[in-house]
Amino acid sequence: MAAPMELFCWAGGWGLPSVDPDCLAVLTYARFTGAPLKIHKVTNPWRSPSGCLPALKTKEEGVLSQMHQIITHLRKQKYNADYDLSARQGADTLAFVSLLEEKLLPVLIHMFWVDAKNYVEHTRKWYAEAIPFPLNFFLPNRMHKQHLERLQLIWGDSCLEDEEELEKEMYREARECLTLLSQRLGDQKFFFGDSPASLDAFVFSHLAPLLKAKLPNGKLQQHLKSLQNLCDYCSSILSLYFPWDGGDAPSSTPKTSASEGTESEEEPYKRRNQILSVLVGLVAMIGYAFLSGIISIQRGPPGAAGPRPIAMEEEEEEEE
Repeated sequence: MAAPMELFCWAGGWGLPSVDPDCLAVLTYARFTGAPLKIHKVTNPWRSPSGCLPALKTKEEGVLSQMHQIITHLRKQKYNADYDLSARQGADTLAFVSLLEEKLLPVLIHMFWVDAKNYVEHTRKWYAEAIPFPLNFFLPNRMHKQHLERLQLIWGDSCLEDEEELEKEMYREARECLTLLSQRLGDQKFFFGDSPASLDAFVFSHLAPLLKAKLPNGKLQQHLKSLQNLCDYCSSILSLYFPWDGGDAPSSTPKTSASEGTESEEEPYKRRNQILSVLVGLVAMIGYAFLSGIISIQRGPPGAAGPRPIAMEEEEEEEE
């Protein structure tokens, strides 16, 4: 029997099977199609064979690290949620996916990673509690920087001109996008009838975090909650496809022996990543000590007695 494909993704939280939209899209698509995946839900991206999440380990194409690449590979393996769609429905799928990425995704990045109140009190707090020590000291800040760069890439040079006006325009377009999705869904179970398609996986992965996260500043969240059919749509997918996978906080979730292989401690990369985590943690702490002046290197005049080993002793005491 061929070895199953292995999917590495962020762990669950906020009542969701994964807190990351890309990971959530892949998980949802796999549930829609019944793709046989061995799933590793982790809170350390370095436990992934690619060093990022999501990542799919395959026999045919090695490791795939992009959400669209992973879904394309599943289609090649004949796990195709769009098999019964017409040409018109296929065109609608492309149009709505483009709409989500252009109008809704930038606002999600802004709400979770840029808005100061949401980032400090919600996003950074969750990741700092979920990511293991010592990586939780710098990985959330690194992710914050990556999302800022991603948002600047989407916005282009216009983000430097009038950020406040751009933010208002961005949220206005996101509200219009949600309203359009609500009108397109209507009273249907899924966007193309009674069976889910890839568009449903994309829409759900964008709406569910916005709906479920307890954000201190939830401007767009209130608009989504006013669209009852979209709220019911998300709840229906959760209950139908993730009934036992509510995604409690990682620190309080007991480990199980489920067939999806969520016990990341048994994965083959454990030893490598433990060593990397310790080394990177040490480098980060020593680098911080140098930058903050805790450790300094002083050169004495020729012939002078050996230098005083002051700062390093302080650092070693802190490590003990």
